[in-house]
Amino acid sequence: MIPTVREAQELLAKYNKEAFHLYHGTVVGEVLREFAREHAPGEEDFWQAVGLLHDIDFELFPNEHCLKGVELLRENGIDERIIHATMSHGYGIEQPSGLCLTEYKPIHIMEKILFAADELTGLIGAVAILRSSKSVVDLEVPSVKKKFKDKKFAAGCDRAVILRGAEELGWTIEELIERTIHAMRAAPSVQ
Repeated sequence: MIPTVREAQELLAKYNKEAFHLYHGTVVGEVLREFAREHAPGEEDFWQAVGLLHDIDFELFPNEHCLKGVELLRENGIDERIIHATMSHGYGIEQPSGLCLTEYKPIHIMEKILFAADELTGLIGAVAILRSSKSVVDLEVPSVKKKFKDKKFAAGCDRAVILRGAEELGWTIEELIERTIHAMRAAPSVQ
């Protein structure tokens, strides 16, 4: 089954109760939807569902993230394309136990954008909160770049993953930041 956006929201909420996890899934889903308008017109719902479901297992299984996600999605009859896309955002990232989070490599442009933008949306959101507007509406790339270089700021946002994601896309870090800011500006939940 390929879930509708509404079904993806309900499935995310089935396994996640914390407001932060629900919000993060919503933001990433809306950001992917915006990127789909450029890269895959007509597939906006599919891309948004992937963004919504990418961290389906994180709240319950943080140490088995992307491993348990496969199980949860399969138990709910979710199409293998969604499973590959959602779980590919953990490719090559190691857990404290030394295990790689997933065997699914980002191949499709959407998977590469998810890999790159997942961590970046958190960093951009943290920078936006510091602004007097508390918004991405007036946020510019240099402000994000400055905080990107400060490893203590939003320390949970893995800069190496963001850089690797930009490289996989063939984009500069500035281009990735700019495109993600624009996508977040269009995201209803971010406003």
